[in-house]
Amino acid sequence: MDFKNYIAGQWDVTTDGVENINPSDISDIVGVAAKGGADDIDCAIAAAHQAAPTWAASTPQQRFDALDFIGSEILARKEELGHLLSREEGKTLPEGIGEAARAGQIFKFFAGECLRQTGDHLASVRPGIDVDVTRSPVGVVGLITPWNFPIAIPAWKIAPALAYGNAVILKPAELVPGCAWALVEIISRSGLPEGVVNLVMGRGSEIGPKLVDDARVNAISFTGSVPTGRGIAAACGANLKKVQLEMGGKNPMVVLDDADLDVAVDACLNGAFFSTGQRCTASSRLIVTEGIHDRFVGALAEAAANLKVGHALEAGVQMGPVVDERQLAQDLQYVSIAAQEGGNVLGGERVSRETDGFFMTPALITETTNDMRINREEVFGPVASVIRVKNYEEALSVANDTEFGLSSGICTQSLKYATHFKANAQAGMVMVNLPTAGVDYHVPFGGTKGSSFGSREQGAYAAEFYTSVKTAYTLP
Repeated sequence: MDFKNYIAGQWDVTTDGVENINPSDISDIVGVAAKGGADDIDCAIAAAHQAAPTWAASTPQQRFDALDFIGSEILARKEELGHLLSREEGKTLPEGIGEAARAGQIFKFFAGECLRQTGDHLASVRPGIDVDVTRSPVGVVGLITPWNFPIAIPAWKIAPALAYGNAVILKPAELVPGCAWALVEIISRSGLPEGVVNLVMGRGSEIGPKLVDDARVNAISFTGSVPTGRGIAAACGANLKKVQLEMGGKNPMVVLDDADLDVAVDACLNGAFFSTGQRCTASSRLIVTEGIHDRFVGALAEAAANLKVGHALEAGVQMGPVVDERQLAQDLQYVSIAAQEGGNVLGGERVSRETDGFFMTPALITETTNDMRINREEVFGPVASVIRVKNYEEALSVANDTEFGLSSGICTQSLKYATHFKANAQAGMVMVNLPTAGVDYHVPFGGTKGSSFGSREQGAYAAEFYTSVKTAYTLP
């Protein structure tokens, strides 16, 4: 299958492409993705720039109809789309179907938002004057998305952009072109004017700078690595361009002595190892008080060792492969570094299966301290470390001792500690007796410190990024 670029309402005819490889079986070529370049992104920007005023003038009903159509088709085809997602990214099939369903729900939610857009009518402090406060589209928005949520993250950027009247250019990660193509193929039949949505696949180093620097692009929403995010922020700042960044995490999960052991183990197993640990919200630092430490480590180690690792499409598999060989090498390198620093490694080995893929067992690293590299740097794989602490106060201090601040969790039966933790954890999202990963599609998503920059994503809060506020005075 060919995954083509979509520019100005047309699918390209590029013959230069890149093979999309299944990480569960490297002999399986999912498709061939277009290899776009500077000329393609320039055409996409021109198309979006030309189409933006028309879509900005569209009615709430037109926007609702388009987004509702997209969401309905995604939900109707969630098994098919989930199969494609699991095949190209490596999530287990239930996870892939669940992510596809979430993408459909996101479009459905923002279809509703099209009809819920409001403003304020105020009386001026000056007699006889009225004040109206409304929101206007930003214009053209560049969307740069990662490989770990190849349909959900494009959805939660595209849907609000369209709901609030913007035109978009989507630049997906090179590893997952199939899901981006499938999503835009559905969008292309939703009745949107030509040029409102454009898809350009290719190398980020060639496409990214042009997208970020072009004056016709009014805003950039990026999800990815910290170094790339910092570079985008600097470029957008120089051009006075609106920017939204979602980057890394080194998310803590605190387990207190009074925690329900089964609840704590389930939350940490899910948070650390589901989706092969390839989530920016994954629980990578498990901060455990000494009274429950040994029982918790024993139970979690057993649960992790019993996870079935294998081909993402195989029934019963609980953890699929790492996304590619480079990421697998990075994961294994961090496990080795942790061992060299004195950590006790349980699991964390490359394994073979019937198909040739990028498989490794979950790695649980005990006897670590918060100053070790394994606890300072994001691994982005099925690797979790355990830090032993004396009490809640030390646990909170260690949890906050990081340059990141995306998600933070605590397992406890104490209302006192749960309440204090929610107020004092330095993170944009806090979970109590739940995995650090997993956020509803209708609530704001984002972090603090080095994890995020700019307005929140998802839910009604998305309006803060995808619109600008206009204040208008009238003397009748």
